[in-house]
Amino acid sequence: MKFAIVVGRFYEDLAERLVAGAQGVFGGEADVFDVPGAFELPLAAQYLAETGRYDGVACLGAVIRGETDHYDYVCAETARGIMKVSLKTGVPCAFGVLTVENMDQALARTGGGKRDQGAHAAEAVITLARLKTSL
Repeated sequence: MKFAIVVGRFYEDLAERLVAGAQGVFGGEADVFDVPGAFELPLAAQYLAETGRYDGVACLGAVIRGETDHYDYVCAETARGIMKVSLKTGVPCAFGVLTVENMDQALARTGGGKRDQGAHAAEAVITLARLKTSL
């Protein structure tokens, strides 16, 4: 099986940690594609899914709450967009986007451990891709 990672690079240090977690699960074999931020993840995931080259796409990034409503719109539309890609293409696309209040929460969910969002996204993609293959 072949997998892709698309990662929003707005928070570069978090992006690197998320990719490392996902690659740990993928065995370092997933192709990595960068986009500016979380909002761009669904379109990039759709591009990748439509190529037919990937059995799944882990969508990674981070959105940290600020002082405006921007956080709510970005989180909701990113989640909705990633799900739409999965349903439209049949290619599993996992939501590995941190939606947190602050940097401490983000760091606690990256870089290893049981709350590593990058690893969880990769695990979800693999599980769904295997399910699809088994049917």
